[in-house]
Amino acid sequence: MCHNALSVVSAETISFILGRLLAPFHPIPWRCYTPFNENIVNMSPAAPNIQNFKSLNDLANAALAAHQKGNLDDAIKLYRVYLSRNPSDAMFWSNLGALFRSRKNYDLAAACQHRALHLKPDSASIVNNAANAFYDAGLSEEALRLRRKALKFEPGKAENYATLAKCLRGLGRYSEAEAEMKKALLVHPEEPELHIQLAFCQLSLGNYPDGFKSFHWRWEGDEISPPEFDIPQWQGEDLSGKTILVTPEQGFGDTVLMARFFAPLKALGGTVKFACKPPLRRLFADMPGIDHFAESREELDSCDYWTPMMDLPRYLNTTLETVPPPAPLTIPQDSIERARYIMQPFNNMFKLGILWSGSLTYRANHKRSFGHQQFLKLADIKGLQMVSLYKGPLAEAFHADGSSCVILDAASQDRDFADSAAVIKELDLVVTMDSAIAHVAGSLGVPVWDLLHSEAYWLYEPFDDHTPWYPSMRLVRQREAGNWDKVFDQLHTEISTLVKEKQG
Repeated sequence: MCHNALSVVSAETISFILGRLLAPFHPIPWRCYTPFNENIVNMSPAAPNIQNFKSLNDLANAALAAHQKGNLDDAIKLYRVYLSRNPSDAMFWSNLGALFRSRKNYDLAAACQHRALHLKPDSASIVNNAANAFYDAGLSEEALRLRRKALKFEPGKAENYATLAKCLRGLGRYSEAEAEMKKALLVHPEEPELHIQLAFCQLSLGNYPDGFKSFHWRWEGDEISPPEFDIPQWQGEDLSGKTILVTPEQGFGDTVLMARFFAPLKALGGTVKFACKPPLRRLFADMPGIDHFAESREELDSCDYWTPMMDLPRYLNTTLETVPPPAPLTIPQDSIERARYIMQPFNNMFKLGILWSGSLTYRANHKRSFGHQQFLKLADIKGLQMVSLYKGPLAEAFHADGSSCVILDAASQDRDFADSAAVIKELDLVVTMDSAIAHVAGSLGVPVWDLLHSEAYWLYEPFDDHTPWYPSMRLVRQREAGNWDKVFDQLHTEISTLVKEKQG
């Protein structure tokens, strides 16, 4: 489910899990180029003709210029023609692969990087570009091999250690990744990326005290900045008689996840204000521990402290064994009545809520998501009614191919997450990729199966099939990177059994 995000804080933080170490690409220069006619980049849709250029040197100049200026359609055409005449140019294969990666065409990116590596396996630039592409394409073992190679090329570069840890985490080798980060931090103690990777390792291993402490380094990197307030950030000080502002962080799912800490925070004796985004406002209306929603700059300035939500576990001394239960959510009566009206025709059926994609702006959405057509494999189960919980730009394709005739669209007209929650309460089971909907269902205590790709979020470790954060949640893991077919084969068998049990 995807709602438009509005924030009352002055600086919007962004999702960066699994994304901080994807370094920006700079095209690799091709030897020495002569000046070229800049009009060449204003090309017609027709494929460029090599005869329009005096030399391959001119063609190469034009391809790089188009790429660097962001004229990617033209750059692809020029790269194609150039490489058809000079297929042994490893640098240009690598450039083309990086272009495809920037367009999220990860399979083509990996194919081009393979060509580059075959031609020039000992180029540090090519190895780095290829490792990026392989990681995004789900070729984790190949990416790890190249990360180790890159580290040998440049052993003093902190980023090489961080990207190595990222690959190790993607393979579930958290202890090994943790050891690499601790070793690297002896040499680079002030490098934020190393601390952030260490944090994810520690959190995945269930070491919450050290993990959330290390996670504070997220503010020291170059991807996000803390909101700008004229009040100090809370670091565990006495809150008796004080007012603290809590700000949302990352996505809606993390906000729902961390809402459980409002009550323990309130118990410290202060007044708690929350800068709540509108799509969650009604759902959080009666949230234990929230005294007020902060809706103006004046309210923010009247606070004594501020804190981001993801810091609350640290200062409330949370461990794997002391994770609080999910926060109770509020579902307004009008949302309840609306949901019951939508679902009433299917009361005699097994009602399965489904979701196939999260926000398209999330960098790793291609790994955690899959096509809605996967769920059509369950359509032959007698007595099953599937219910879409998706709201967002992919709904158009869902309707265009006719899938909404078989899968009820119960979400595209949702006003907010309160409407979503009301529908979820009417369901027998929710099956979803990792998303805000998974967090809402888990908070409501509704049975939810969270389908996890092979590089799951720290929240879903260290246990294989469950998490202490949501007792009603079952974790269903992708055992082979990118292979959702086997996951859905398993789902078909298990959901068929559940439907038969309900029907008696």
